Amino acid sequence: MRSSNIYTVAQVNGYIKGMFVQDFLLSGLCVQGEASNVKYHSSGHIYFTLKDESGSLAAVMFAGSRKGLSFPLRDGQRILVTGQINVYERDGRYQLYAKEIRPDGLGELYQRFEQLKTELEERGMFAAQYKQPIPTFVHRLGVVTAPTGAAIRDIITVARRRNPYIEILLYPALVQGEGAAHSVACGIRELSRRGVDCIIAGRGGGSLEDLWAFNEEEVAQAIFDCETPLISAVGHETDTTIADYVADLRAPTPSAAAELAVYDYYDFMDSLREKQAFLNRRMQDRLSDERDRVKRLELSLRLYRPEYRIANLRQTLSDNQERLRAAMERRLERERHQLNLAAARLDSLSPLKRLGGGYGFVADTSGAAVESVQSVQTGQMLRITLADGRLFAQVTGSEGLKEPEEGSR
Repeated sequence: MRSSNIYTVAQVNGYIKGMFVQDFLLSGLCVQGEASNVKYHSSGHIYFTLKDESGSLAAVMFAGSRKGLSFPLRDGQRILVTGQINVYERDGRYQLYAKEIRPDGLGELYQRFEQLKTELEERGMFAAQYKQPIPTFVHRLGVVTAPTGAAIRDIITVARRRNPYIEILLYPALVQGEGAAHSVACGIRELSRRGVDCIIAGRGGGSLEDLWAFNEEEVAQAIFDCETPLISAVGHETDTTIADYVADLRAPTPSAAAELAVYDYYDFMDSLREKQAFLNRRMQDRLSDERDRVKRLELSLRLYRPEYRIANLRQTLSDNQERLRAAMERRLERERHQLNLAAARLDSLSPLKRLGGGYGFVADTSGAAVESVQSVQTGQMLRITLADGRLFAQVTGSEGLKEPEEGSR
């Protein structure tokens, strides 16, 4: 074998790629098939396989081309893919590079969907200011869906699990086929008239045709006019209907709708018990504080009670009386002592004390003391007071005392 006939893998893959590029037929294909193995990559690319009864074809739609995709791609959809066939040189495999993806056979429905969506949006039926909040505590839950099927079973299971006391009113509506839109609209109006707290309107998954009742204007108008908060739960998470845009809240699945509508009774009771315990603690603390305050007020009140004040005044009066008595006794004792001293001094100065031993007190008849012999006259009557009585005498004569001479002193 000559070396000139030996090629690398990259050379072979490059040559085959060139053949695909040069083939005009492969540069603008429209391939019909069913989507499978659909994977949305974090980069924004969509990888999928296009298959039919006889074979399969790997395909990819890059993120830059996704703006032309007006619906979520999922497994099982019948689609028309426009693009080109080319070779991925690294793996040496060819695949379909999609530029446009359209639903196969449902183009008219999608067109109607987009037209009605645009019209209702322009009329303001999707506006946020018309959305009603879902009540926190729903006691009566209304459900508009088929009486049989996974949707109602899931809603009942989830609702009962979260709150065993929830009351569920089911309006058994047609959710598919002729008359389904009218049936769903009637169910919404009837449950709202019955005064339920919240309504779930929806059904399980399916094709666009299966879900079409929830894309009808009659249903959209009934939801918009409904005075009861309404949750739309149609199909799977990737399904979107007109009802989802008009509803007060969209749930990805019927089960999720029940989660959103029905509060968890057990969590609520646990929270209630915690709050009750907290309130009890606060009440006990408050009562303890109030008891202490009352005790302080009682002590303060005692100080201002009349009987307490009277008792204090009585005690004070008694103490003052005792102090006054003691002070008077001390004062009397001092005065007695002073009186005794004065009496002693007075006694020592008393003329009567000096009378005696031959001494007497001489006075005239008027009681004036005779202090000099010159103050009396002969024949004058005098009174002489002695220690044991008085003498009445008449002056018969007087004699003065001679003063001693200076030399004899």
